[in-house]
Amino acid sequence: MSKTSFYKRSTFVTHLPEDCLYSPSHFWLAQTVPGFWRIGFTKFATRMLGEIVDHQWEKQPGAAVRSGEIIGSIEGFKAISDIYCVADGAFVEGNAALRDAISLVGEKPYDEGWLYLVEGQPDSKCTDLAGYRRLLDATIDRMLEKQQHDSE
Repeated sequence: MSKTSFYKRSTFVTHLPEDCLYSPSHFWLAQTVPGFWRIGFTKFATRMLGEIVDHQWEKQPGAAVRSGEIIGSIEGFKAISDIYCVADGAFVEGNAALRDAISLVGEKPYDEGWLYLVEGQPDSKCTDLAGYRRLLDATIDRMLEKQQHDSE
Protein backbone atom coordinates (compact mmCIF):
# COMPACT_ATOMS: atom_id res chain seq x y z
CA MET A 1 0.00 0.00 0.00
CA SER A 2 1.21 3.47 -0.82
CA LYS A 3 1.61 6.33 1.61
CA THR A 4 -1.73 7.56 2.95
CA SER A 5 -3.12 10.82 4.23
CA PHE A 6 -5.40 10.96 7.29
CA TYR A 7 -8.85 12.46 6.67
CA LYS A 8 -11.56 13.29 9.21
CA ARG A 9 -14.76 15.28 8.84
CA SER A 10 -17.58 14.98 11.36
CA THR A 11 -17.84 11.24 12.16
CA PHE A 12 -16.17 10.05 8.94
CA VAL A 13 -12.53 9.00 9.31
CA THR A 14 -10.28 7.33 6.75
CA HIS A 15 -6.78 7.14 5.32
CA LEU A 16 -6.61 8.11 1.63
CA PRO A 17 -3.83 6.86 -0.66
CA GLU A 18 -1.74 9.84 -1.75
CA ASP A 19 -0.76 8.56 -5.20
CA CYS A 20 -4.28 7.88 -6.51
CA LEU A 21 -6.62 9.95 -8.60
CA TYR A 22 -10.20 10.30 -7.40
CA SER A 23 -13.46 10.67 -9.30
CA PRO A 24 -16.37 12.93 -8.28
CA SER A 25 -18.40 9.69 -7.93
CA HIS A 26 -16.05 8.41 -5.18
CA PHE A 27 -13.86 5.94 -7.09
CA TRP A 28 -10.09 5.83 -6.72
CA LEU A 29 -7.76 5.13 -9.66
CA ALA A 30 -4.20 3.83 -9.27
CA GLN A 31 -1.90 3.44 -12.25
CA THR A 32 -0.39 -0.06 -12.02
CA VAL A 33 1.83 0.28 -15.11
CA PRO A 34 1.69 3.07 -17.71
CA GLY A 35 -1.78 3.16 -19.26
CA PHE A 36 -3.36 0.58 -16.89
CA TRP A 37 -5.60 1.79 -14.06
CA ARG A 38 -6.88 -0.27 -11.13
CA ILE A 39 -10.15 1.23 -9.93
CA GLY A 40 -12.17 0.79 -6.76
CA PHE A 41 -14.63 2.45 -4.44
CA THR A 42 -13.32 4.91 -1.88
CA LYS A 43 -14.03 4.24 1.78
CA PHE A 44 -16.65 7.01 1.61
CA ALA A 45 -18.47 5.17 -1.19
CA THR A 46 -18.40 1.85 0.68
CA ARG A 47 -19.80 3.53 3.77
CA MET A 48 -22.68 4.95 1.74
CA LEU A 49 -23.37 1.55 0.12
CA GLY A 50 -23.43 -0.35 3.40
CA GLU A 51 -22.66 -4.07 3.53
CA ILE A 52 -21.97 -5.36 0.02
CA VAL A 53 -23.27 -8.82 -0.84
CA ASP A 54 -22.81 -9.31 -4.61
CA HIS A 55 -21.63 -7.75 -7.87
CA GLN A 56 -21.66 -8.39 -11.60
CA TRP A 57 -19.97 -7.05 -14.72
CA GLU A 58 -21.72 -6.16 -17.95
CA LYS A 59 -18.44 -5.90 -19.87
CA GLN A 60 -16.18 -8.66 -21.12
CA PRO A 61 -12.37 -8.35 -21.12
CA GLY A 62 -11.27 -6.24 -24.09
CA ALA A 63 -14.60 -4.41 -24.43
CA ALA A 64 -14.40 -0.68 -25.13
CA VAL A 65 -15.50 1.53 -22.21
CA ARG A 66 -16.17 5.23 -21.80
CA SER A 67 -16.34 7.45 -18.73
CA GLY A 68 -19.85 7.58 -17.33
CA GLU A 69 -20.89 4.28 -18.92
CA ILE A 70 -22.50 1.62 -16.71
CA ILE A 71 -20.17 -1.39 -16.67
CA GLY A 72 -21.67 -3.44 -13.86
CA SER A 73 -23.61 -3.37 -10.63
CA ILE A 74 -23.01 -3.89 -6.94
CA GLU A 75 -25.60 -5.13 -4.48
CA GLY A 76 -25.80 -4.18 -0.84
CA PHE A 77 -28.39 -5.14 1.76
CA LYS A 78 -30.10 -1.81 1.13
CA ALA A 79 -30.02 -1.48 -2.67
CA ILE A 80 -28.42 -2.37 -5.97
CA SER A 81 -26.20 0.36 -7.45
CA ASP A 82 -24.69 0.73 -10.90
CA ILE A 83 -20.93 0.73 -11.27
CA TYR A 84 -19.85 3.47 -13.65
CA CYS A 85 -16.63 3.54 -15.59
CA VAL A 86 -14.31 6.42 -14.70
CA ALA A 87 -11.89 5.98 -17.62
CA ASP A 88 -11.89 5.77 -21.41
CA GLY A 89 -10.29 2.72 -23.00
CA ALA A 90 -10.74 -1.04 -22.69
CA PHE A 91 -12.12 -3.09 -19.80
CA VAL A 92 -9.29 -5.48 -18.85
CA GLU A 93 -10.88 -7.45 -16.04
CA GLY A 94 -12.93 -7.41 -12.90
CA ASN A 95 -11.26 -8.40 -9.64
CA ALA A 96 -11.62 -12.20 -9.60
CA ALA A 97 -11.03 -12.32 -5.83
CA LEU A 98 -14.42 -10.66 -5.29
CA ARG A 99 -16.26 -13.77 -6.55
CA ASP A 100 -15.30 -15.56 -3.33
CA ALA A 101 -14.86 -12.59 -1.01
CA ILE A 102 -17.10 -9.63 -1.94
CA SER A 103 -16.60 -8.33 1.62
CA LEU A 104 -13.10 -7.17 0.55
CA VAL A 105 -14.73 -4.18 -1.19
CA GLY A 106 -15.79 -2.79 2.18
CA GLU A 107 -12.99 -4.21 4.32
CA LYS A 108 -10.00 -3.34 2.12
CA PRO A 109 -11.25 -0.94 -0.56
CA TYR A 110 -7.77 0.37 -1.47
CA ASP A 111 -6.06 -3.02 -1.53
CA GLU A 112 -7.58 -6.43 -2.26
CA GLY A 113 -11.07 -4.91 -2.61
CA TRP A 114 -10.41 -3.11 -5.92
CA LEU A 115 -13.17 -3.50 -8.51
CA TYR A 116 -11.80 -3.48 -12.07
CA LEU A 117 -8.83 -2.75 -14.33
CA VAL A 118 -8.95 -0.49 -17.41
CA GLU A 119 -6.36 0.16 -20.08
CA GLY A 120 -6.72 3.77 -21.14
CA GLN A 121 -7.02 7.24 -19.66
CA PRO A 122 -8.85 8.45 -16.52
CA ASP A 123 -11.87 10.71 -16.91
CA SER A 124 -10.83 14.37 -17.11
CA LYS A 125 -12.97 15.09 -14.02
CA CYS A 126 -10.69 12.94 -11.84
CA THR A 127 -8.62 14.88 -9.35
CA ASP A 128 -5.64 14.47 -7.06
CA LEU A 129 -5.85 13.94 -3.29
CA ALA A 130 -6.20 17.66 -2.47
CA GLY A 131 -9.12 17.99 -4.88
CA TYR A 132 -10.78 14.88 -3.46
CA ARG A 133 -10.42 16.17 0.10
CA ARG A 134 -12.26 19.37 -0.98
CA LEU A 135 -14.98 17.24 -2.62
CA LEU A 136 -15.38 15.14 0.55
CA ASP A 137 -15.56 18.28 2.72
CA ALA A 138 -18.33 19.73 0.53
CA THR A 139 -20.22 16.42 0.31
CA ILE A 140 -20.15 15.77 4.05
CA ASP A 141 -21.09 19.38 4.83
CA ARG A 142 -24.15 19.07 2.53
CA MET A 143 -25.15 15.83 4.28
CA LEU A 144 -24.81 17.46 7.71
CA GLU A 145 -26.87 20.48 6.58
CA LYS A 146 -29.59 18.16 5.27
CA GLN A 147 -29.62 16.18 8.54
CA GLN A 148 -29.90 19.40 10.52
CA HIS A 149 -32.67 20.71 8.26
CA ASP A 150 -34.58 17.39 8.41
CA SER A 151 -34.42 17.32 12.23
CA GLU A 152 -35.87 20.83 12.61
